[in-house]
This record gives sequence, C-alpha cells and structure tokens, in this order.
Amino acid sequence: MMAQPSYAPAPLFAPFSVIGPQFIALQPLEVIVEKCPCRNIVITDINHKILLKVKPYNKRFHCQRVLLDPNDNPIAKLRKKNLSMHSRWNVFRGESKESSDMLFTTNTKHMIHFKTNVSVMLANKMSNKDDCDLRIKGSLSKGNCTIYMGDSSTAVAQMHKLQTSKYANDKFTVTIQANMDYACVVALFAIVDAMENPDEEKGSTETETAVGVVGAIGSILTS
Repeated sequence: MMAQPSYAPAPLFAPFSVIGPQFIALQPLEVIVEKCPCRNIVITDINHKILLKVKPYNKRFHCQRVLLDPNDNPIAKLRKKNLSMHSRWNVFRGESKESSDMLFTTNTKHMIHFKTNVSVMLANKMSNKDDCDLRIKGSLSKGNCTIYMGDSSTAVAQMHKLQTSKYANDKFTVTIQANMDYACVVALFAIVDAMENPDEEKGSTETETAVGVVGAIGSILTS
C-alpha cells in the first residue's frame, strides 16, 4: 500500500508584509524572545540562530528603540510620541523619522488602560481611522499576549511562557502564523514591553540625560 502524501495546512491569510517581504515565513514560525540587560531583546529560532535584535536608541528626548538584523543593521525605528494620551508609537523604516518612511503606528484604545489593548494601523491605510489592521491583546508580564488580524478572532502571533520558571520573566516563545511578517511581530512585542515597563524606560532616559549634563559641565570647567 502506497503511503499517502502529507500536506502542510493552508495559511490562514494572504501574505501580510509590513516591514518587508523577506520577513515572511511560508510555514508557521516559532521564535524565542529573550529580554537582556539594558533593555536589549534578542530573538532566535528554535536552533538558537539569531534572527533579530531590539536595542534602545538615542533616547535623550524620546523613548525609542531600534529593530536590528543579526549584523546590527537597522531595520526599523520604534519611536514613542511625546505627550500622547493614548500611548502612541510610530514605527519608521531604517533609522528615519520622516512621515514618508512611516510603516505603521500603534495606540491604546483608552487613555487609562488596565490591560493591553493596542490598535495597529498601517501607514498606507491611516485614512480610515475606525478600522485597525492588527490588534494586540493580553499582557507580556502575564504570559498571554496575542496579536490578531484586525478586530477578528484570527491570531497571527501568540506568546507562550516557557515551562522553566527560572526564565519566566525574561524569556518566552512566540508562535507566528505562516504569511505573517515576523519582523513586524517582534516590533509590536517590543512596543508592548516598553509600555508595560515605563519606569525602566524613564529611568534609562534620565540616566542618559544626567550623563550628558555632567559631561557638558565637565567640558566647560576644563576648557
């Protein structure tokens, strides 16, 4: 009797490219997200090959992070909008901050939020402000953060806590559906991490500012 051929399940949606088509996997992808000291994040596959990195970026006046490839080349800049009542973040291509290079923007549904509910709007679809392209629900700290396609029930990426409690707060896995831009997923999880830890972001910014002021005073005194 001939063995029956096995087929991979059909993707749940068409290719969804946000940052670039090179970041779309044809099969479901599982990645490991590890939070490192100094607000750094490293993303690897299950074989521990580095796929992407997230690092703080020139945060003296803005809360910012940069998404990098394995060789530390910038892919996208994540920039929080100052004085935003809805915790708005703008994401730009490369190291740009020009509106023409904006990829997408995120904002919380309500000014006061007790759990994550973030709307994601692609830059080329911002004319219709009533519809979001992606939505993030849940909490990274509680291990139940999920990204959905718009306001549907279709999950494009889902977080899973590691069974080993030793790494519960600093490492987790994410299952990303086929045809989803995994660089976009990583950027969104980095934004949620920054939103859930504003005191750490503020502390880092204040430290950098203080160092800059001390350096300037030292230059004046020694000149």
